[in-house]
This record gives sequence, structure tokens and C-alpha cells, in this order.
Amino acid sequence: MRTGLFTLNTKSTGQWIIDIKQVYTGIQTMKKMLNILLIVGGGYIAIVLLLYLMQSNMIFIPDRHLVENPSAFGMQWEDAWMETSDGKEIHGWYIPAENSEQIVLLSHGNAGNISHRLTFIEMLHKNEISAFIYDYRGYGKSEGSPSEQGLYRDIRAAWEYLVGEKAYRESDIYLLGRSLGGPVSSHLAQEVNPGGLILESTFTSARDVASDIYPFVPSSLVRFKFATIEHLENIDVPVLIMHSRGDHIINYRHGERLFDGASEPREFIELQGGHNDNFMVSEEIYTRALLRFLGREN
Repeated sequence: MRTGLFTLNTKSTGQWIIDIKQVYTGIQTMKKMLNILLIVGGGYIAIVLLLYLMQSNMIFIPDRHLVENPSAFGMQWEDAWMETSDGKEIHGWYIPAENSEQIVLLSHGNAGNISHRLTFIEMLHKNEISAFIYDYRGYGKSEGSPSEQGLYRDIRAAWEYLVGEKAYRESDIYLLGRSLGGPVSSHLAQEVNPGGLILESTFTSARDVASDIYPFVPSSLVRFKFATIEHLENIDVPVLIMHSRGDHIINYRHGERLFDGASEPREFIELQGGHNDNFMVSEEIYTRALLRFLGREN
């Protein structure tokens, strides 16, 4: 329709109805998309919150029941009890070997207890290496509940037992940490002067492991540090690092990064096998490297 100089576009009633329907459909589609985003976002927040609240249960998996003791493997041993600086009673086993002035202070992984490490201790014993293994607080017969600072106190009590009760020279004590035991052992190595530090199948930090497993979760939400890589900056004793490419729990690159972060003298040994059986699969390589590190290679 023309009115003077202006042209007015008009639409039939049917056309207006079609346009309104299209707008309505678009709004409904946007509402559905928004609902989906809200559901996905809410689910993400719920998962992150659950992971945040469950951190302790995911890191510490203690077992109170000791399934056997060193006698089952024909080894002589003694029960050991130590009191930590915060008053917790910690339990361990002293397993001496003949013709051995040195001793390995073993800090185990995050699950089970000392009775699940007897096959490893037997391997040490066969090679005339004395061992002392203890349970973290909340594990086995040890009192309390596990925490990062608590574990650092526990290994300190074990160290003081060996230096005091058993009269070992500091230079004859070698700290060996497997998996979670790595940051525990390396933390102590900053404060004392052991003969050396052995890190086997361990990780750079708890946050790095969390990023490997849950890349969609901000690592800043991890409350635990267990920062082995940071501890190495303050350590000037010999370091032996062992890791397997077949480790599907702690990625091999953690071992490589730890080696890069360690000061000389340092050594890296590549193992075979998985996270929990590499010392059996690689027994000859493992024991040869260990004996060489202890200065006892034939």
C-alpha cells in the first residue's frame, strides 16, 4: 500500500501467525538448551564437589587387618612401637638381615598395610638387606587417622627409632618410598642425612596425579600436596629413581620429571611390569640397582 511518499509492507493474518509460531519455537528451543546446560553444569558441580569431599578416602585406603607376619616367609623379625611427636602409637616391623650394617626404611603405598609388602621385604632379605617397615597412622595396628602432616610425623618417628633404639648411623639408613611413600620419604630426606633416597613408582605431586586422572577438575581444588618434586629441591643426598613404562597408575613421566628435578648424584632405572608387580617382574634389574646404590655390588 502506498501513502504519499511512503510504502507500507503489510502481511496477511496468516503470515503474522507463522512468524509468531517461529519466534515461539525459537524460545522453546533456547529454553531446552538452557535446561540441558543447567543439568550438565549442575552435574559437573556435583561431581567436582563429591571429588573434593572424598579426597581423603581416595588417597588413603587403610586396612586394619594384618594377614600374616614375616615368620610366614622364614624371616626373623621384631615388633616395633614408636610414639610420634603428636602422641600417636605407630607400629612397625624390624627385619634384620645377616652381614648387613645398612638398613632400608620402607614407606609403602596408599592401600593395605605392612603385611601386604612381605613379598617385597623377602626380596630384600634374600639379598642380605635389612629392612624396617612401618604402618602409617590408621593403617594396620597404628593409631589415629591418616593425614599428610601425620604421615610426615610417622616416618620421623620410624627414623628416630632406628637412630635411637637400634643405634643405626644416619648414613647407613636408606629411605625407600613406593608410590605414596615417595613424598613421605622425600619429605624426611629434607630434614635428616640418610645414606640415600630411593623413589620407586612415585609421583611428582598429588595435584599432578589428580590432573592425570581427572583432567576436567581444577587441580587447585586438591587439598593435599605430597609434592615430591618440591622436596627434591632441598635434598643433597644420592637419589635413585625407578619407574616402569607399564605403570598405568602413576605415569612414567612422573619418574622422568623427578629425575630431572633431582640433584647429582642421581640415577634412573627403568623397570618392567605394572605399578604393583614391577619389583617381581624386574627382580634382577631391581636388586642389582639397589645393591649398587647401597655400595654393595659384587
